[in-house]
Amino acid sequence: MKTYLPLIALLAASCGAPPPTEEATTPEPRVVNIYSHRHYDVDKELFTQFTERTGIEVNVVQAGDDELMARLQQEGANSPCDILMTSDAGRLGAAKARGLLQPVESAELQRIVPANLRDPDGHWYGLTVRARVFAYNKDKVDPARLATYDALTAPEWRGRVLVRSAENVYNQSLVAAMIAHNGEEAAMSWCRGIVKNMARDPKGGDTDQLLAVAEGIGDVAIANTYYIGKLMASDEPEKQKAKAVLGVAFPILGDHGTHVNVSGAGVAAHAPNKAEAVALLEFLVSEDAQSLFAEGNKEYPVRPGVPWAQELEAFGKFRMDSLNLEALARLNPEAVKTMGMAEWK
Repeated sequence: MKTYLPLIALLAASCGAPPPTEEATTPEPRVVNIYSHRHYDVDKELFTQFTERTGIEVNVVQAGDDELMARLQQEGANSPCDILMTSDAGRLGAAKARGLLQPVESAELQRIVPANLRDPDGHWYGLTVRARVFAYNKDKVDPARLATYDALTAPEWRGRVLVRSAENVYNQSLVAAMIAHNGEEAAMSWCRGIVKNMARDPKGGDTDQLLAVAEGIGDVAIANTYYIGKLMASDEPEKQKAKAVLGVAFPILGDHGTHVNVSGAGVAAHAPNKAEAVALLEFLVSEDAQSLFAEGNKEYPVRPGVPWAQELEAFGKFRMDSLNLEALARLNPEAVKTMGMAEWK
């Protein structure tokens, strides 16, 4: 890079006088800027650890997925964003489709993150795993009756099922996985069966469904495992009451195992600090970071061999669906249409 001396130095040089010594410049601080939908304390702790180890500062902008993607698109090549982090593979795939992410070639990320939990072209990588399962009232339900997702559409569950709205991306991704494996007709049949068996119109988040089981509003809730794990670890009286009531069943999609999703991240298309962004992603799949994700937020590690939190261990082992999660974004429009046609509110 060219260095331009001040005019007085040039004049001094032309008169035969030695130019003044150029003052040493302080290097620009290294930073990585994150747009994140996640809002967990464990993330803040991990970013602090990363800064302590590398000297790279981490700046975070938090907002909803749609808002963050709209901001990235509006900012274009002038965006300061280095990493987009969100809690669903479908959202990450949508960001890729809109040209908001760039491919990253990292031997470390490719070695650690299983192929089905990352974008085939390297635009995004899963950082943690969560399964979408059934939480049931142990006093009223035999878990043997909940072996498959289809089981919950049987007449015996009429007025007993609790679930979030059709606008929730976790539900959309579950239906997208069903479409990927079994086609739209089978997915439509499942959605109609769930709607018919709902205990109430959908409202609230996953934790609200779990608490409603404890309150006797319904007997089975569809929820992500990390919500159940965090409820089990809570000392809040309301959640302790629910903890005493709830059991967990891992239904399967045909022969494919239990539906899983990821919380993950990708490097922004116009990242001004790409090297720092890749370094952070690689740190987040390290053994220490994965252990903290697991214990701090009750998420399954994406890195094989890292122990699960004891709350998740208590749920038991299960077989994960091996579907490449890029399908969740690709089939999201069909999933949304299917749920709408089934009158899932």
